[in-house]
Amino acid sequence: MTEDELVVEFALTRLDHPGLDLEEVAALVVRRVGPDRMLEFAGRTLAHRDELRGAVFPAAVEHVLRVVLTLRGPRD
Repeated sequence: MTEDELVVEFALTRLDHPGLDLEEVAALVVRRVGPDRMLEFAGRTLAHRDELRGAVFPAAVEHVLRVVLTLRGPRD
């Protein structure tokens, strides 16, 4: 999944659940994309941190948040 596709998935999920905070939306995205993507996202987070092991779900959520916040850019 590309970063653009991930941002679109995040945006659509946020539209469906406007009352949730960003981390809760990211967790819903991870649940929606399934176990294979969850592992992919977690692997990217662990590689970014230079770690060999970690909890899969939180690492996957962290990846989604990092992508969304990075592409969102700095606040004005």
